[in-house]
Amino acid sequence: MFTKGDKINDRYEIIKCIGEGGMANVYLAYDTILERNVAIKVLRGDLAGDEKFVRRFQREALSASSLSHPNIVEMYDVGEDNGNFYIVMEYIDGKTLKQLIKKRGYLTVTEAIDIMLQLTDGLATAHDSYIIHRDIKPQNIMILEDGMVKITDFGIAMAINASDLTQTNSVMGSVHYLPPEQAAGKGSTIKSDIYSLGILFYEMLVGTMPFRGETAVEIALKHIKDPIPSIRKINPKIPQSVENIILKCTAKNPKNRYNNVRELHDDLQSALSIDREKEKRIVFKYSEDELDETKVLDTLKDELKIKDNKIVEKEPEVKSISDDEYKDKKRSKTTKILIILCSIIAAGFLLVFIVIPTIFKTPDVKVPDVSGLSIREATKELEKLGLEVATKVKEDYTDEIEKGKVSKTEPQARQVVKKGAVITIYKSLGSDKITIEDYTGKDYNKIQASLEVKGLVVIIEYKVVDDKAKYKGKENLIISQSVEKGTNLLQGDSITLYLPKVIKEYPDFVKEEYSVSEVQSFCNEYDITLEVEEVEDDTKEEGTIIYQSRQAGSEIAERVTLKIKVTKKSSKENTTTPDSNGMVPYENEDNQ
Repeated sequence: MFTKGDKINDRYEIIKCIGEGGMANVYLAYDTILERNVAIKVLRGDLAGDEKFVRRFQREALSASSLSHPNIVEMYDVGEDNGNFYIVMEYIDGKTLKQLIKKRGYLTVTEAIDIMLQLTDGLATAHDSYIIHRDIKPQNIMILEDGMVKITDFGIAMAINASDLTQTNSVMGSVHYLPPEQAAGKGSTIKSDIYSLGILFYEMLVGTMPFRGETAVEIALKHIKDPIPSIRKINPKIPQSVENIILKCTAKNPKNRYNNVRELHDDLQSALSIDREKEKRIVFKYSEDELDETKVLDTLKDELKIKDNKIVEKEPEVKSISDDEYKDKKRSKTTKILIILCSIIAAGFLLVFIVIPTIFKTPDVKVPDVSGLSIREATKELEKLGLEVATKVKEDYTDEIEKGKVSKTEPQARQVVKKGAVITIYKSLGSDKITIEDYTGKDYNKIQASLEVKGLVVIIEYKVVDDKAKYKGKENLIISQSVEKGTNLLQGDSITLYLPKVIKEYPDFVKEEYSVSEVQSFCNEYDITLEVEEVEDDTKEEGTIIYQSRQAGSEIAERVTLKIKVTKKSSKENTTTPDSNGMVPYENEDNQ
């Protein structure tokens, strides 16, 4: 185990342990050369002492480091330091798919399909490079806050073969997603990953795994022999097209599965389309009973035996004894038990009442005041006194302590605890008070964004202003605010910013001699419907506006109708010559 401040390869400084397993411990560390956080997996237990495995692990991890895809955790480095074999990879600040399923119970169909699409996209890239994961399970899938999916453990999964599973104590975790051909010892192909994806898809939609049992043997046998339960019987709302995808992925016979993950990816994309609403349950082309000669994994051999080419549980050996032997053994056994019980009671009395209180009395320690120190300094001070520091650092707001420094501990300073007690460190987030400034005359967009980032609720309202010329082109500037300068607010409080509302008025189209095209442009700008009526008038120039329905100086409103009257020439031309008085004589058609 590494502790905070330790360095691996004189480069990666351990920050904290973020995960422990039978195969490896995972640490959050800081790369002092490239100045970034990374995740480091350090092999543990028998794996690190298995030279054959280590060579395979290093080879496969280096191979996986060549993979580059948004849905695959990037591997940076593989190495060894003082007998500790490790891989350095991209640090993912998220949760595993297993944690998400446990928290939610199950996922919606659209959520599960989105995750499956990302997984198949990433695995397609790996398969194109002839790399099979071999250990697809929700514990190896990371989910980021934005929904991005990341596949982890490529190098380790590829390095582990069947016999390694027992050594890593991970058989019970992996066997739930184990393809029948792997359980039967027939090796892995890209279709093995497809089977595991189908089990994963099932678990996301239901919340439980299809095959469960008390031992790895029992679960493995179910993968080999039992048909997968119908997901639509559990939830009839799940479309048949989705169940068909799961059935095709988890077919016992690999010939009935998808040929590759790209084919699965394409099927997922159309799973919820309208033309697949009446899809019937899938019928397999090939028999599902081809796994008759079962070669059992070394992992399971200790728990199984082969009989008539079928896998059966081992039966206990039975040996018969005579009545005399039975009586002698019974008497001898009773005497031994009495002696052992008396010895245990006597030894227990001595230990409980005399030895243990004397030897193992834990000394008291007063928790030191480490407020104001850095996390590292505080940790050293606490560990000097024999206290343990919790791996997770909590945070709180405080006006007294600088942001990033230790604000307090739990238990608190000067409290008396036993040596070895776990102390939780709190890191200061600084003051939670937000001091309001004078925002008058500033662009509301920038101010609103900056205040909302700090956690305030910003309300925008408009105030009518009289001086139109003063605010022309300045409609985005703040003219006043509801909270005075210097006031302290807390996150969740609200502030109202007021913007100028300039009342816009209709111009006098008649006096200002607007043209029809100019009026049309005006109407387009304010979303007004224009109606033009032509009036015969030879006394004015054609196209002159002589009337408007909206009074000049009235307020402009959107989505209304404006009517104007425009002059045009008379349709009948006057050919009669006026008399000396300028009058046109009346002509009677009858006199013509």
